[in-house]
Amino acid sequence: MSIDWAALGSVFGVSLVATVVLVGLFTLGIVGLSRQERATAQGGSAALAVTGAYACFAACAAAVAYGIYLIVA
Repeated sequence: MSIDWAALGSVFGVSLVATVVLVGLFTLGIVGLSRQERATAQGGSAALAVTGAYACFAACAAAVAYGIYLIVA
């Protein structure tokens, strides 16, 4: 039995990048929603922040759904 270290490193690298990207997208979504709350508290509107937040959450959900699709298929 031998270990293909190149394949193991590749899987590790892709997993690390995917994790950082998903966490970053989710963080941007949370930041967008917090800006919306701050804007409404000051009497303004932050429609762009809310739209961006929902887009980030949708991208996270799409990435998770694609990962589940890859596992099940």
